[in-house]
Amino acid sequence: MCGIVGYIGEDQAAPILLDGLSKLEYRGYDSAGMAVSNGEEIQIQKAAGRLKVLSELTHGGEMLKGTVGIGHTRWATHGSPSDSNAHPHLNSEQSIAVVHNGIIENYIRIRHKLEDKGYTFQSETDTETLVQLLDYYYDGNPLEAISKIMNRVEGSYALGIIFKDHPDKIYAVRKDSPLIVGTSENGNLIASDVPAVLKYTRNVYFIQNHEIACLTGNEIKFYNVDQEEIQKDATKIEWDINAAEKGGYEHFMLKEMYEQPKAVSDTLNPKHDPHIVDGKIVLNELGMTDEEILKIKKIYIVACGSAYHTGVTGKYVFEGMARIPVEVDLASEFRYRNPILDEGTLVIIISQSGETADSLAALREAKARGIKTLGIVNVVGSSIAREADNVMYTWAGPEIAVATTKAYSTQLIALYLLAMRFSQIRKTVSEEEMEVMIQDLKRLPDQIELLLANKEKIQKFANRYLAAKDVFFIGRGVDFAISLEGSLKLKEISYIHSEAYAAGELKHGTISLIEEGTLVAAVLTQEDLYKKMISNIVEVRTRGAFVMAVTNEGNIEVEKASDYVVYIPQTNSYFTNSLAIIPLQLFSYYVSLGKGCDVDKPRNLAKSVTVE
Repeated sequence: MCGIVGYIGEDQAAPILLDGLSKLEYRGYDSAGMAVSNGEEIQIQKAAGRLKVLSELTHGGEMLKGTVGIGHTRWATHGSPSDSNAHPHLNSEQSIAVVHNGIIENYIRIRHKLEDKGYTFQSETDTETLVQLLDYYYDGNPLEAISKIMNRVEGSYALGIIFKDHPDKIYAVRKDSPLIVGTSENGNLIASDVPAVLKYTRNVYFIQNHEIACLTGNEIKFYNVDQEEIQKDATKIEWDINAAEKGGYEHFMLKEMYEQPKAVSDTLNPKHDPHIVDGKIVLNELGMTDEEILKIKKIYIVACGSAYHTGVTGKYVFEGMARIPVEVDLASEFRYRNPILDEGTLVIIISQSGETADSLAALREAKARGIKTLGIVNVVGSSIAREADNVMYTWAGPEIAVATTKAYSTQLIALYLLAMRFSQIRKTVSEEEMEVMIQDLKRLPDQIELLLANKEKIQKFANRYLAAKDVFFIGRGVDFAISLEGSLKLKEISYIHSEAYAAGELKHGTISLIEEGTLVAAVLTQEDLYKKMISNIVEVRTRGAFVMAVTNEGNIEVEKASDYVVYIPQTNSYFTNSLAIIPLQLFSYYVSLGKGCDVDKPRNLAKSVTVE
């Protein structure tokens, strides 16, 4: 959600803060601000709207002189987007400044208590409660005041804090919201995510829950909530800095779609630990023995958004291939529905960032009940990666566009590999079948590249539907899972109402929504379901729908029933999602582009949802 950047060192802070915040725009925001200390006072500037407004107000940061500062992009939760609600927030004496990502759940109670003691508030935010509470506890010792508020507030927070009395320090605090510390030759930094610091350093520390970092220009110290100093090891980020830049593409989303062949290839066979060895699936990074896998009687796949859609695919793949019963849960529901978690259950948590609040809470719920957990994440050192019993990484690299493409594709690959590994051990797939599957897996990157090369045809078709008000996606089996993701892609970046339905459910009410000219995207890649899907296509077309079909090469029969057909190369029926999603991604992108929408930063959305 919100983005935090802080810098202390030899250089002017404000330009670095603006640059870092620009690398976090993908997180979603509606206002921005900076606080910079010049050694004598804390200067502050903030504004509603895009980051360029703040940049223009400060002449690229030149108006705020000082080598110590914190910056913030806010995604409104408590209080509307406005200058007064934007961060940083100050105490009344303007001697303490705070930026915050997260939600303080007991802020109303604390606010009332502070108001009774004479404190006045200038904003509607929960964050201002933090800075006023710091003021209440502060007696010259920042560490002690910070420790006290950590014991008082409830909820989630990542904080960047500067004190007028200590102009040579920045403090960073974390509970359930991501925060990192980076160290470089010219100074030290804090940030919500790695892209903000990649220009300056590759050496970062991941702050864990209830930890405090104190940064000076040439030193970093870490403390626990009891103010005891602790030791931490830095992690070297291996991402290519160009991976976080557009590289000549008009949008990050388009660039990331074109990075899918490499991302899929890297996840299939990471350089440091190949997954395919001598015709077998080898997943050393899991740390799970054959005996542990054999003891698994049931799997829960828990995730949010697109990651949830990969989980729906995973259900079909695991049950069909490894013959293990699977339930797929939205993380926000799993944590509250008191799920039945018996011995022999494995809970798989899928998250691109590894910091998704609901998914992290679901992981902790499972662990609290003594259930084995496995994280599938893209960010090394993220909370889910650290806290899960076992982890499998998706090597997608940084994904900047809010609408996921390459991270989604690599999550699918991770689930295929897991299901195949489980199948090998449980002997539910013959060696001959496994050999064919592995060959199909290896062909996926080239097949994805082939589909991406067909973008002009998709673009021409997309331009016909820029004025569409309703689009429906239908499919059966794995194709229903593809439909869910195709529908989400379209609605989140083009703002067109879109729904996905299991095609067999049309007759149970939803077919009443079909009228003359309605676009229906029908996905049919499962050969044993071709005839049933064609019947569904005929049903909607008879009622006036225009049908775009996505199907396998050779399925000529669908041309008679549909108005427009996109063919995907032949592959194993379990893996078709990896191919069928490509034309649906391109279709959504070009509809959004044609409508003039903000493709990379759609309204009201954030890349990393770190609050509930």
